Amino acid sequence: MILLRNGHIHSPFCPHGSDDSLEAYVESALQSGYTKLTFTEHAPLPEGFSDPAPDKDSAMTMRDLERYLKAVEIVKEKYKRDIVILTGLEIDFIKGYEEQTRNFLNNYGPHLEDSILSVHFLQGETAWHCIDFSPAAFEEATKDVGGTRNLYEKYFRQIALSARADLGEYKPGRIGHMSLIRKFHQLYPSPENWESMASDTLPVIKSSGMFLDYNGAGCTKEFCKETYPPISIAREAYETGIPLVYGSDAHTVSGLNAGSELIDGNLLHSND
Repeated sequence: MILLRNGHIHSPFCPHGSDDSLEAYVESALQSGYTKLTFTEHAPLPEGFSDPAPDKDSAMTMRDLERYLKAVEIVKEKYKRDIVILTGLEIDFIKGYEEQTRNFLNNYGPHLEDSILSVHFLQGETAWHCIDFSPAAFEEATKDVGGTRNLYEKYFRQIALSARADLGEYKPGRIGHMSLIRKFHQLYPSPENWESMASDTLPVIKSSGMFLDYNGAGCTKEFCKETYPPISIAREAYETGIPLVYGSDAHTVSGLNAGSELIDGNLLHSND
């Protein structure tokens, strides 16, 4: 099966990505048979929020943002006869920073065509944590919140909050990798009945009118080896009436088709 749309792609502007050019991503997409793709680089973090990732490399700077938007416009023009390219961002939902995020989107939303809203950061008792940075960072987060179950519950509450959040006219229309908390589950087993935590978010996402990022990147992660969300949750979302869009979450050209062989294309929204 050929996937015609890829809605989650990063770029050389990602501080934790690669130097692969936008043109290289597009050329690879054309070879793979895509007819539509979205560049969704990590937006600058909200004003006043300090990046908790140990390498401080979670997102673009504001200066990089301007360069990124211009670069995407150039590549869109260059390939306009060959493929539909949409300008997007991956926006972090961070509880307590909704106003800053809304202000950012009010300023830059008019430049965006297709964006993602994701949860990467959770606040513990003593610090903020980037839950997908590394196994060690994940373990530190679990200790700071009182265990794995507490961390999962906190994560899925944030997913639900992100869906409900009033981020203004330009709020992203899609929830990113909704089970990212499972990135290291083969090292740190998920709590019993974690699926019910994920399932409980689906009616909220449905009522918000948002889509889901059916993300293949987890399939390539050493301690995950499944899509975000896994197929059972993806099917439940589909049956609930939530549209799903494939996203490779590629940070390199070689990752453009991540997990595509495990994606159930019958669940995808408008594969064109």
